[in-house]
Amino acid sequence: MQNYLSGASVVAFDFETAPDEKYRKEEKAALDSHKSHIVGISFSIAEGSGVYLPLTHRVGQNAEELTEIWVWLIDFFTSASVTKIAHNLSFESQFLYALGIVVQEPCYDTIAAAQLVYKNEKEFRCLGDCGLKTLVPEYFQEQLPTYSDTVGGLHFDELDPQAEKTVHYACADSDYALRLYYLLNNWFDRFLPKHRFIVEKIESPTAVYVGIMKYNGLLVDRALMESKGKDADEKISQLRKDIAFIIGDISIGANASTAAFKKYLFDRLKLPKVKQTQKEQDALDDEALILLKEHCQKERPELVRLFELVQEYRHWGKIKSTYIDGYLRYVNSATGRIHPDLMPFATETGRFASKNPNCQNMPRAGADDIGVRNFIVAPEGKILLSLDFSQIELRVGAFYCKDEKMLETYRSGGDIHALTTSVIYHIPLSEAMDKNAPQYKERRTIAKNCNFGTFFGLFPKGLQKTLKFKAGLDVSLLDCETIIRNLKIGYPRLSRWQEETKKRAGFRKYTETWLGRRRNIPDIASSNWNKKSFAERVAMNTPIQGTAADILKLSMGRIVAGLRERPWLCPILQIHDELVFELPEKELKNAVIFIKNCMEIPPFEVFSVPIIAEAATGYRFGELKEFDDYE
Repeated sequence: MQNYLSGASVVAFDFETAPDEKYRKEEKAALDSHKSHIVGISFSIAEGSGVYLPLTHRVGQNAEELTEIWVWLIDFFTSASVTKIAHNLSFESQFLYALGIVVQEPCYDTIAAAQLVYKNEKEFRCLGDCGLKTLVPEYFQEQLPTYSDTVGGLHFDELDPQAEKTVHYACADSDYALRLYYLLNNWFDRFLPKHRFIVEKIESPTAVYVGIMKYNGLLVDRALMESKGKDADEKISQLRKDIAFIIGDISIGANASTAAFKKYLFDRLKLPKVKQTQKEQDALDDEALILLKEHCQKERPELVRLFELVQEYRHWGKIKSTYIDGYLRYVNSATGRIHPDLMPFATETGRFASKNPNCQNMPRAGADDIGVRNFIVAPEGKILLSLDFSQIELRVGAFYCKDEKMLETYRSGGDIHALTTSVIYHIPLSEAMDKNAPQYKERRTIAKNCNFGTFFGLFPKGLQKTLKFKAGLDVSLLDCETIIRNLKIGYPRLSRWQEETKKRAGFRKYTETWLGRRRNIPDIASSNWNKKSFAERVAMNTPIQGTAADILKLSMGRIVAGLRERPWLCPILQIHDELVFELPEKELKNAVIFIKNCMEIPPFEVFSVPIIAEAATGYRFGELKEFDDYE
């Protein structure tokens, strides 16, 4: 093996895994790094030359001197002179991290690279198009052997490692990962060189970080979750009775949106049909409920209580199904933790998403009235640490539009939301910052929504709708027009940047982040106004949101590089612009200094806006307190 790999600067590898004894009968246990182990590793340094290193097969001959082999492999996986290639690097990263190994750059994730090449002339590949079983037949006109045909109902460690069928299956994955590396890089070099940079410097180190988060997972307070579950059941039951007292025995289902309930509202009560679904059915979503409630406040006050009860019923139903039952369903029996799937390519702007369960939609602190975040706790002797970018998208927006008023606010450590409040209401900045001033909270809420929405070309109607359904504020259309007009007058460079961005995207039919992550928007040339205006908003949204996402991922890569010297620092979660860690309390100050440095470094040379990462710490995720004692 050493002879084979010596001198190679580019090496593809792939793991074969099998369940530990306790989990042999559990479905998919071989994919769980807490319930399984590495059976063997295949390597490839040239097309058709793949070799297989058997480690823990139950039959046949394994490599001897495993301790010495792993000492050697640690050097390989952390080498700065070898590009380590894997298809779905986050999976391999988990299993290596379980052994105390953090893969270091240069590394290359071919499943990430595949998602950055065109599927057709209008769209890039999605994750579902990027499995080896899909890519290899398409690109190389070869069929890979399937796992089920290879193992025949056995686990991989029950196969003879000297059998041709075993070796062929194991080596095919690393061999074709290597071929994909060269094929995709040739494509990038010819058509989209910036995407090669994104794969090598952003997405591949991020894949390592994702695997580490997946392995560490989130420790949950199961007793608290079960207790809250009982409270929710009682609340839902009482609300169901209260609703039935008003409407009788009509079935409302789990979400109060059954056909029978709609018929009761629209046919029997003759309430207006305020909204329709895309399939032109009568809608009864949260927005429709708010509109119906407002109608009843004016026309049918005796029905207001019904809609209040239905809104509360839905609220508690979501808490129970999503945050209690939903989270409990994914508690790992081996760890007592939740190990969500964090997907760095789930959105077209490059932002993360989460599933199994979805931890991206967790209520924010301050809007978490039942304490969902308190389900996540630190183990005994440890503490949780969160580092959250402060207004990163607005900072990126200020960098793009180069508005002097915005830039000076951030460079002087000012408050952009207070500045916007001052601009749109023509009041002194001191009054906009005064928490005791009349209308402070309402004005600041409007300013926040304006700041985030106006960068992306929000229209007055859109602002009115956002304020109504997200902030609970009733603002007239005329006032919304005035607010946006004043904002654009106050930030003159903003409108200029928006027009230039839309014009450039209209010519190119795509938009991109500062580092070159491209998003196609063919509808920007559409004659349909709705499609065209949406595409124009995408043209403005993607550079800002996507560049912010790239900045976060660059931070992850720097953290990965520093984890070897900080084995006590455990990344556990990413939520939007926030990174969460678990660590010994005695290391808290060291951790904050290290992570802030990783996050606050200018992401590229010309980025001229200060980046701030705010630290908070505590023993429960919902009770984190600001931490600034790191000087």
